[in-house]
Amino acid sequence: MSEEPGQAGAGRPADPPDTTDDPDRPATYREVFAVREFRAVFGASALSSIGDYLGRVALAALIYHATGSALASAAGFAVTYLPWLTGAPVLVALAERYPYRRVMLGCDLARMAIVAVAAIPGVPLLLLPVLMYVSAMLTPPFDSSRSAMLPQILSGDRYVLGLSITGVLNQATQVGGYAAGGLISAVDPRLALLVDAATFGLSALLIRTWVRARPAEPRLRTDTSLLRDTAEGFTVVFGTPVLRSIAVVILAGAAFAILPEGLAASWSGELGTGARGQGWIMAAMPIGAAIGGVVIGRLVPPGPRRKLIRPLAALVPLSLVAALLSPPLPVVMVLTALTGFAMSVIIPANGLFVQALPNGYRARAFGVMQGGLQLVQGGAIVLAGAVADHVGVARTVGLWSLLGLLVMGLVSMLWPKSGTFDKAFAETRARNEAAAEAAERRSRESADADDAGAASAAQDASERRVGPVQSRRRTGRVGAERP
Repeated sequence: MSEEPGQAGAGRPADPPDTTDDPDRPATYREVFAVREFRAVFGASALSSIGDYLGRVALAALIYHATGSALASAAGFAVTYLPWLTGAPVLVALAERYPYRRVMLGCDLARMAIVAVAAIPGVPLLLLPVLMYVSAMLTPPFDSSRSAMLPQILSGDRYVLGLSITGVLNQATQVGGYAAGGLISAVDPRLALLVDAATFGLSALLIRTWVRARPAEPRLRTDTSLLRDTAEGFTVVFGTPVLRSIAVVILAGAAFAILPEGLAASWSGELGTGARGQGWIMAAMPIGAAIGGVVIGRLVPPGPRRKLIRPLAALVPLSLVAALLSPPLPVVMVLTALTGFAMSVIIPANGLFVQALPNGYRARAFGVMQGGLQLVQGGAIVLAGAVADHVGVARTVGLWSLLGLLVMGLVSMLWPKSGTFDKAFAETRARNEAAAEAAERRSRESADADDAGAASAAQDASERRVGPVQSRRRTGRVGAERP
């Protein structure tokens, strides 16, 4: 498959130029969705995400129907979350060596085949978690490549709004995927797996047809090992002061915002509202996040949006401190939705993150952040759950949020100044230019070597053709001199 720029989409109208150069004017949804490639990536991401959730529900249903064990079913469900904590960083580092479009296509086609095999009747039950785990291992390189590709497709404030749209999409596909998975699995879980496989196939078709092929991002060095590439992803994120500050805000916010969702079942039991209350608490978070995505991502101009990072970061834990008062379900829902709204801090933070991140580390850095989010969220839920068994859920959430206020206060004090960000952005641009020049130099040297080799081969061939002729001519002249 060719990966030359401009090869895909030939003959189709070009995307409109970016008209968001004015730093004080926010981009519009029309401007973002006017970009053909973004529409394709948006649709492919939705299909792949829905497929992931369908697969989780179907796997859990198949195991439960076969064993009748809630523990076995839950373990099968949890298998699909393991990749981010196991081999995902290495896979993401490997994927960054190749064009992002090719990685996304390969992941989708492989997942389609794997899940289709899992859907075959008669496949041993013990093999199903293995197949779904292998399929889930391909989600990190797909998601990281998509995240790294987005700045190539959208620029300026269109990229920030694109992030907001993607965040809303993630919330919607989670709800829709689980709901569809439950409905289809009620008929036949293997049918849900077939639908899952089809979503990956359709995603690949969208990417192949509408996303332009681009070469892999140039790197300053190409002789590094895979493990070193993986380690460099962590080094760039946590060893660069500006990127580290942004990462801490995002990871800390997620650790303090996840409790209502992670402890929803226990909290609703404590409130006496049962499964109904659990559902409302869990739904409040994505609702608040969706509202925040629209308000912060679309309605707030770029300049003020950047200034909202610290206030929004502080609002994440502050909004849940009132849980210490053991509020009723409606108040819990409002507090949880407010926390989801505050987590829209990710939108401007990601906008800064991508400006300070060298191009050659995009996929690895996004992979590091995704893995970090899984780790801090899971750790926070386990730790808070252990505390809640002794002091109650509401009090645990409130105390955890007080700790969050202290953490976010420290983060705010250490937040880099505007000039520090500007300096980091300038250094990143210089590094990107150096990498591009190094890649161009390697390309010229390779082309020169190829040309020299071709010329040498042509000369050798010419000499082989000329040699016998000259020999015959010399033989003829000698013969003529004989009497």
